[in-house]
Amino acid sequence: MEPNCFFPPHDGVSLRALADHLGAELADEATADRIVRSVSPVYRAVDGDVCYILSRKNKDELETCHASAIICDPTLKSLIPPHIPVILSSSPHAAFAIAGALLHPDAMRPAQLTSEAQAISPSAFVDPTARLEPNVVVEPMAVIGANAEIGEGTRICAGAVIGADVKIGRDCTISAGASVLCALVGNGVIIHNGARIGQDGFGYAPGPRGMLKIVQIGRVIIQDNVEIGANTTIDRGTMDDTVIGEGTKIDNQVQIGHNVRIGRHSAIVSQVGIAGSAKIGNGVQIGGQAGVTGHITIGDGVQLAAGSGIITDIPPGGRYGGVPARPIKDFLRELAEIMAKSGNRKKKDGVRQDD
Repeated sequence: MEPNCFFPPHDGVSLRALADHLGAELADEATADRIVRSVSPVYRAVDGDVCYILSRKNKDELETCHASAIICDPTLKSLIPPHIPVILSSSPHAAFAIAGALLHPDAMRPAQLTSEAQAISPSAFVDPTARLEPNVVVEPMAVIGANAEIGEGTRICAGAVIGADVKIGRDCTISAGASVLCALVGNGVIIHNGARIGQDGFGYAPGPRGMLKIVQIGRVIIQDNVEIGANTTIDRGTMDDTVIGEGTKIDNQVQIGHNVRIGRHSAIVSQVGIAGSAKIGNGVQIGGQAGVTGHITIGDGVQLAAGSGIITDIPPGGRYGGVPARPIKDFLRELAEIMAKSGNRKKKDGVRQDD
């Protein structure tokens, strides 16, 4: 792979320093002075790279690996070729994430697009009544509305729109082309390119001459350390608030309707649709293209398979899949039966064709 000009390698971190930073164990102290500068997948890792494995499925990839270190669980140490140093961690995936953040801090949030020396670009518009704390960066063509408040260390990227009276906390990044209206945003929030926060919810009532628009006067509340993907939309509440809980991560192209409440540290994958007034608990994981109907409750810790259709309440802690969603074991068993019947029909059709 050609050198990456977007995310160049780190100046270098010793394996001893890396292991200490991860709270992990360096298997061989003789390798403590080896240097790592970047991250890489196992199969093409070279000197200076650190990578990780999670299972024995990675064994074949190790044949072409020349990394300066591999992070793995102690039970997988015997798989690693003797020429590759090993960092032992009971949570190698999380350890690798921490290593990546250390080696490539600039990749952890959208980068500044311009090299202007001024914190507030002359081509941005900041309403005179807006209040910005020190060290706020406002890039070209961004708009900050009346009475908006923005905390220290936050960056408003090129072409972003911050509506009137919006409040954004400290150390946030509002990326290029995003719009944030009718919202209160906590600290450490990342909103990626083109996201739309706080526009009207979809509310109409049938009338004698067609659909009548229902007023939407709620807000969007985004708590600390939330990340919202590109082109995701989060509607403001009708009369209550739409709430995204602390630490929740939302992928690209997700639709979240009005009055939805999502708990803390949940993960919602691309193209999920959540209808109005649904309540989603803490630590919930929702796979891509799942659909959640309105006015239902999904309990804490639930895992929903990609493509699921959720139409009723789900109690805490379960794993569900299918349309309509049911316990994952039931769904997989039914799927296996369908595939077996389909295979039998194909065999019978094949016999008739041979005859």
